[in-house]
Amino acid sequence: MINKLQSKRGGFTLVEIMIVVAIIALLAAIAVPSALRARKRSQATSTLETLRLLDAACDQWAIENGQSPGSAPGADVLAGYVKVNSKLYTDLKTNSNATDALGNTITLPIVDTPPVVPTNTFSALSDVAPSAFWVPFYSAS
Repeated sequence: MINKLQSKRGGFTLVEIMIVVAIIALLAAIAVPSALRARKRSQATSTLETLRLLDAACDQWAIENGQSPGSAPGADVLAGYVKVNSKLYTDLKTNSNATDALGNTITLPIVDTPPVVPTNTFSALSDVAPSAFWVPFYSAS
């Protein structure tokens, strides 16, 4: 009678547990690099969008105020041409400069001269966003 009770006890064997752990490790090895690459790509896209917004704000300011090429609006002026309470607006109002997704400072644009992606940002994100991605906001010089 005791033998019958002991033979009905269920459970996982060590081999079954090791197989499950190996499968989970394999899936993690596939998923983690993809997630890291997606994060870097989103940072690159966010930085590019910030550069585009700055360029558009500068152009709009120049058109509305009849400014010629080479004129440089201040951060406070540019803040009036971006969405209120956005990260860019807050940066321009409080810090008097714009920052990208990695926290590097972006030089404010000049009329007819687009802003340039910071060198540190380009270096950090160049593996997911080649130089063609940044055109016209990157110059190799």
